[in-house]
Amino acid sequence: MVDNSTPGRPRRALGAIAVGALALALTMTACNKDDSGTSSGSYGFPQTKQDDKAKITVWVDSDRAGAADAFKKANADVPIEVVSYDGSANGSNSFRTKMQLFDRAGDGWPDVVFSTQNNDAAWASQTTNGKQAFAATLDQGLVPKTVLDNFTKGALNPCTVGGKVYCLRNDLAQAVLWYNKTLLDQFGYQLPTSWQEYQALGEKVAREHPGYIVGTTGDPWTPEVFFWASKCQANDITGSKTVKVNVETTECKRAAALLDTLIKNGTTPNISVFTPEFVQKYSGKVVMMPGPAWYAGAIFNNPQSLNVPKGQLGVAAPLPWQGEEAVTGNVGGGTWFISSHSKNLKAAAKFVEFVTTADDYQVNVAPGYPAYGPAGDKWIKKQEASGYYATDLQAVIKAGTQIWSGWGSGIFSQEAIWAKTMTPAVTSGKSLVDMLPQWGTAIKNQAQVDGYTVS
Repeated sequence: MVDNSTPGRPRRALGAIAVGALALALTMTACNKDDSGTSSGSYGFPQTKQDDKAKITVWVDSDRAGAADAFKKANADVPIEVVSYDGSANGSNSFRTKMQLFDRAGDGWPDVVFSTQNNDAAWASQTTNGKQAFAATLDQGLVPKTVLDNFTKGALNPCTVGGKVYCLRNDLAQAVLWYNKTLLDQFGYQLPTSWQEYQALGEKVAREHPGYIVGTTGDPWTPEVFFWASKCQANDITGSKTVKVNVETTECKRAAALLDTLIKNGTTPNISVFTPEFVQKYSGKVVMMPGPAWYAGAIFNNPQSLNVPKGQLGVAAPLPWQGEEAVTGNVGGGTWFISSHSKNLKAAAKFVEFVTTADDYQVNVAPGYPAYGPAGDKWIKKQEASGYYATDLQAVIKAGTQIWSGWGSGIFSQEAIWAKTMTPAVTSGKSLVDMLPQWGTAIKNQAQVDGYTVS
């Protein structure tokens, strides 16, 4: 069995000729190899013996199957096996759990993994219990600097740990205000320009058009949409193992109070947007919905979901709280990792670069706004040229620069904590304002379990 945790070392050379030969060898080869088959490599991590013809195994969720298909079509010469899994959706932590099993076995790691979460780099970049970090370092030559530099500013922040890049973002997930322009015009409503106006309009919708909605609270990313946008300090990662958690501030209470009002009157139902129940009850009845950029293709312009007709869907910039600058949260966006254990890093890097940058996927197939800048520009132009939207999409672009930096990407999943602690409270009719202390305690406890110092 290869010991992937121990970098290879060159054997001691004897004599001037041997020293010269060693220097020449180091110049001409990418890496040194020892008898175990491990190499010290030029990419900043220990590498196993490489085989450019080895099949790569790629793990994707169902929504990224199209990415794998596009790659296979464009690269028929690259042997690839595609495995479907849940993508760690809703903070299931399946990615990390499965890699820990492979670490114990010393074998079985996939070459490439897609995750829906933005917190995986925090653990995948770390050596744990003497085991080599799962994630390959990407910015030490494995992925060209010209490619990395073309990602939208800030897009790779969740992938960057200790100044090194460990994953590539698939798409950006800044939250915006989606709305049905046809319904607003029909009802005679003005688009809100603040969270206070948003709440007031939600109360008006409840009175005048019961059954219509202005948002949802049934998904575990609810805190990223509403609390992050209110600058609630629930997840302020201040260091590699330090976090500030204070959910009883004015910023947290105002978001919770807003939701308490709109949950009670029925305009932000506690139903997931990905359920048949939601589609059945609210198709044609979504007046507004704060949510991530990827709602465009995943929820609204999707025959299997709300299927909003052409010319009705508009998008507005993130709402501010009155007297403040608008900020927004970030809901996933997806990350691609290359395994440091891969026996074919060349093919793995080719795959990850393709699915994050190539027009064949990111522009022509992907439903969300690409994180790769050039692809993002083309995606916007294609979407606007389709005539589907009732407005231009500049709000989506602008929102990418408005993500509040006070909410970080720690190892623990805020989505999992919310789903376990707050979703049942909402279901049972409890007040979110009243539940804030329990939420804070749950965050602190999970952070400490994961080795964080909490302040």
